[in-house]
Amino acid sequence: MATGEAPVLEALIDINVVSLARTQLDPATLLLVRIAALAAVDAPAMSYLMHVGPAVESGVRLEDVQDVLVAVAPIAGAPRVLKAATAITEAFGFALAITDAAVAAAMAEADTGDSAEA
Repeated sequence: MATGEAPVLEALIDINVVSLARTQLDPATLLLVRIAALAAVDAPAMSYLMHVGPAVESGVRLEDVQDVLVAVAPIAGAPRVLKAATAITEAFGFALAITDAAVAAAMAEADTGDSAEA
């Protein structure tokens, strides 16, 4: 029987930690490579959510992801790339919304801190 409070998620985290420790790619490049691999294996949308948020934080732009999809299309095939594009667009919007919300919350907190000091 699998152990841990969330054994599948914990195993995925462990696998990613090992992968990160064994590569010298910069974070943006690593995440673009992973997004390309997700498209190639016809990954579910949830897989993109795990990668697009960190990609946005690493400075990856939607245009960069589009370039990657164009590059892998001849190998992965049009149906997979189209499915990936839809999932990535949804995940990218979600990640940007979270990032925007975090910035807004931080700014509101800073404003509250400034008001309390005055």
